[in-house]
Amino acid sequence: MIAALRDFTDRILGRGHAAITVPPFDGALKPNQILEHAEVVAELEQPNDLASHGGVLYIADGANILRLADSGAPQPLRRFDREVTALCALPDGRLAVALDGREVRIVSASGTTDQDIVITGADMTSVNALAPTPSGALLATDGSARQPFARWVHDLMSHGATGRLLSIDIASKQIQVLASNLRYAFGVAATPDGALVSESWRHRLLSIGTKGGKRAPLEHLPVYPSRLCPAAGGGYWLTAFTGRTQLVEFVLRENAYRRRMMEEIDPEFWIAPRLNSGNSFREPMQGAHLKTMGIIKPWAPPRSYGLVIRLNADCSPRYSLHSRVDGRNHGVVAAAEVNDALYVLAKGAGRLLRLSLKTIEAEFGE
Repeated sequence: MIAALRDFTDRILGRGHAAITVPPFDGALKPNQILEHAEVVAELEQPNDLASHGGVLYIADGANILRLADSGAPQPLRRFDREVTALCALPDGRLAVALDGREVRIVSASGTTDQDIVITGADMTSVNALAPTPSGALLATDGSARQPFARWVHDLMSHGATGRLLSIDIASKQIQVLASNLRYAFGVAATPDGALVSESWRHRLLSIGTKGGKRAPLEHLPVYPSRLCPAAGGGYWLTAFTGRTQLVEFVLRENAYRRRMMEEIDPEFWIAPRLNSGNSFREPMQGAHLKTMGIIKPWAPPRSYGLVIRLNADCSPRYSLHSRVDGRNHGVVAAAEVNDALYVLAKGAGRLLRLSLKTIEAEFGE
């Protein structure tokens, strides 16, 4: 009763979760152009995820898994009959892949098909991230129980809160729901006492214990967080697939307008976050607040953005890598360390980027 009354009061007064304010990029999130100046390793058609093991980088690109083992171009490893929506490497060298968000397979990293383990069930709809655990299980985030993987923006604009954290026993193929009613779960990493999950629509990281306890070690982000991966030396790399704006926050709270927009306008032109922008004169966010004399202002509100955050073990941010509003390498959905390099997947630009870890550390005095 008290929670319902607080929710009602917040909506009337425009505070709490009903506020349309967006935190600034400041402190460890101070903008730079490091991602924009990164080396472009490859141009990809439909990049979705990254994984690394034993000095090899694996890339999910549409229905394909590509392999990058040296400084050359990625090479085809395996093709499936559906889109690969999530990918991770297991400690034994095998790969775990999610197909179309509805099925998880354990496959050989050599590309052979005779040892596939197929796991279905638990009404999986939008599996978008996978991570191994020290016990040999597999963690998965199922972003939405109502919207498939490609319709993430529909989930946001319909106030989706049906995301889940799943634990998969590979040997028995049993699936356990560890957490539900998440506002778009998109990213997971195993921790000593449970799991760390990106809850995108609540702009936070959620720590979920083995006994079900929850706390938010990082919240009030100015972006929508996505996948995360362990970093060498401890901590994590957290990606963010787009930035928040006051205009989108306002639309999310104007229900009548939002419903009509979803019913009458092509989703490409909704007032909603995007993985890339600036491609059409019909886009809703235009004018002098974005561009003057043909030049996009770096401080313009981001319809799309590129960001990777280096986190400490306690999830406090150390520094961040940006592709700003006037950049191209937006829609960052995955990162992975391989040897002395950090690979970043900018889905909005269809690019695989590479940065030197030593150069990054020198930039921030690490």
